[in-house]
Amino acid sequence: MDSLKNKYDSIIFDLDGTLWDSTETITQAWQAALNQAPYMSHEVMTRERVRSITGMTYDKIFEKLFPYLDTVQRAEVQKLCSISELHILNEKGGTLYPQLAETLEYLGKTYKLYIVSNCQSGYIELFLNLHNMHQSFLGHQCYGTKGNPKADNIRDIVNDNNLQAPVYVGDTMGDYESATKAGVPFIFASYGFGEVESGQVATINNFADLQQIL
Repeated sequence: MDSLKNKYDSIIFDLDGTLWDSTETITQAWQAALNQAPYMSHEVMTRERVRSITGMTYDKIFEKLFPYLDTVQRAEVQKLCSISELHILNEKGGTLYPQLAETLEYLGKTYKLYIVSNCQSGYIELFLNLHNMHQSFLGHQCYGTKGNPKADNIRDIVNDNNLQAPVYVGDTMGDYESATKAGVPFIFASYGFGEVESGQVATINNFADLQQIL
């Protein structure tokens, strides 16, 4: 595995598929939400469906999953799902990837650490609260804050914190494209939900690999 030591001053992480896997809990939460809408009683939410939209912006998720809904119904379903998601995640949480805490502690001694995700507002905070990880990250940004695409949110983190040589770690092609658009090198987390064939500066097969290359 190629070493990238001394190349960067900061690391920006995606959340879903990179730091944790919350798809099982979100599947349960969204199903509970759909059950509240009479016109959605035929819909069955599966983990595969949730995995298929991971990394998309919150608005686009519901356009893809339910293209047949009119805008009023889709907005209602999205609101029901967002409320249920935060509520049930707060109770059940997600699954942290192996050696996450130890690896973040190791990286935090050398790098400034941040999170940028396409999630709704409150989702990153919930992750940090559940796993007592506020001290690991210096800041975060998400789609839900301003409704901006991930590339803009990555740029905001870079500019607001005066980062000179950041690198982004993510697990989907959308992550790669967003990082590239923001002018930030990309490390591909192959254990996540997506595929990236080329263009990344490194590929990691588990989160702890970052200790070897950074």
